[in-house]
Amino acid sequence: MVSLGRRLLIEGVGTCWIVFIGCGSIVLNGGAMQQGHNILEVSLAFGLALTTASYAFGRYSGAHFNPAVTVGFAVAQRFPVRDLVPYIAVQILGAIAGAALLAYVASGRPGFELAASEFGANGYGDHSPSDYQFHSALVIELLLSFAFVTISLMVTRRKDLRPVAPFVMGASMMLIYFVAMPITNASINPARSTGPALFVGDWALDQLWLFWIAPMVGGVLAGVLYQRLLGSYAEHANSFLSERREVV
Repeated sequence: MVSLGRRLLIEGVGTCWIVFIGCGSIVLNGGAMQQGHNILEVSLAFGLALTTASYAFGRYSGAHFNPAVTVGFAVAQRFPVRDLVPYIAVQILGAIAGAALLAYVASGRPGFELAASEFGANGYGDHSPSDYQFHSALVIELLLSFAFVTISLMVTRRKDLRPVAPFVMGASMMLIYFVAMPITNASINPARSTGPALFVGDWALDQLWLFWIAPMVGGVLAGVLYQRLLGSYAEHANSFLSERREVV
């Protein structure tokens, strides 16, 4: 069993990597306008960042890198509640470190302005890449967070699927970002939203609450669904096997 300290360090490093690579695919492309960046390129960056981090660190920390995932696993009774707050804390710190590193690198380009680039921050209304309003942002963030955490719970449930789990989760993240980017710049991860928002400030901090509430609610719902459906299924299966043994 890997110690909590090592698992926390891994979660922080992995989240830092995802924020730096994913948001970097938006911020460091100086030739692209904020609303004209390549959605496929950004989606691939976030998906591949998650895949590589999960393959590298999954066996040590579980490779959550996302408070919504951690909460979902805790609700599904797949993660100890006592480790919930430490995991979320280091995920936030990792995201801030990734955003800070990205800001430092991006400042090396003449004429770069942090607020003008929007720095990969998430937003709705006037700060949506395609001017989508609050209700659209709320629905897409909640729904896709629910889907992502459900996929994560399902694909890591069976031992025979664990070798391909990082690839499946990375591919899922890529598809989710491909859909959500025009609406909110795609969050699905409160830590990923927090890092850039702290550097942009102003409107990004004002709207940050949505990118905590919606993904976290989606994660909780995914955990409840998993526990209600598969928890009951496991109980029935164990009961059936016990009865069969008694008959034999």
